[in-house]
Amino acid sequence: MAELTLFRRDADGRDVELSGSTVALEVELQRRVEASLEQMLGIRFLASEYATGPWHRGRIDTLGLDENGTPVVIEYKKGSDSGVMSQAVSYLSWLDSARHEFEALVREKLGAVAAESIDWRNPRMVCIAASFSRHDRVAVQRLHERIDLVRYRIFDGGLLSLLLIESTPGSPRPAPARRLRREQVEVRAGGDKRGRSFRTSPIVTPACLRDLYAELDEALTVWGEVEVAPLRHYIAYRRLVNVASVIFRPKHEAILVYLRLDPDMVQVEEGFTRDMRGIGHLGTGDLEVRVSSAADLEKAGPLIRRAFEAA
Repeated sequence: MAELTLFRRDADGRDVELSGSTVALEVELQRRVEASLEQMLGIRFLASEYATGPWHRGRIDTLGLDENGTPVVIEYKKGSDSGVMSQAVSYLSWLDSARHEFEALVREKLGAVAAESIDWRNPRMVCIAASFSRHDRVAVQRLHERIDLVRYRIFDGGLLSLLLIESTPGSPRPAPARRLRREQVEVRAGGDKRGRSFRTSPIVTPACLRDLYAELDEALTVWGEVEVAPLRHYIAYRRLVNVASVIFRPKHEAILVYLRLDPDMVQVEEGFTRDMRGIGHLGTGDLEVRVSSAADLEKAGPLIRRAFEAA
């Protein structure tokens, strides 16, 4: 199992290993993660200890909506407990039966635009615990749900580490019929000439960009465990959060890459990079990188590396 070891340099210039521990109370972990949920996991907070009603008879530790518009259930365990996974799976069944309730909650907390943009195809659960057994990791691979197993540790000095141990993409469900019809109308009215719904159709790599994208994909996945998630309008490359988003622009024979990087820390170059803060765009990330040639991709390499090293 992956381990994270931290060291602090002492007065003599020697590196001393910090001792990791777990929280005394589960609620301590929950409150700390919830306080910085978007920064830590890319998830917008909706509710804490959310009651699932008399039939499901439970309380979801944390309910949220991630940066890609996906509903998220988060469960915590201060130690190691296989029950956290089965508990989270049962709450996903509640989500299937409570879509109107969830949409109302999103509308109340995040606004109408967020509520109308919910992606119901593949709800996600995040299980955060001190450790997971080998059986947990094998079981995750057998399930058809989208699951992230995250290991936490508390270190001296108040440091909190979150380490993604296992992640499975799940099996996307079809969108609700009423929303699918509406999206098909919207697409026919404003964009795709074939009238396809991007919510149910996979993103197809344009022929003119296929070779360039193959090289870009390699550059984005060379940094260890990276989940590649084709979404409605873009392809997300993520760990705990989206690190990069890819959008094809075949008319301009270019690929736009949005990186999770602070534009203030980059020398913005006209025609190649752009500060997207305050500018509405598909995908996530504040730095846009325009790749239209092998030379552009080579130049983008250091920026991609910085984004993944910071993730």
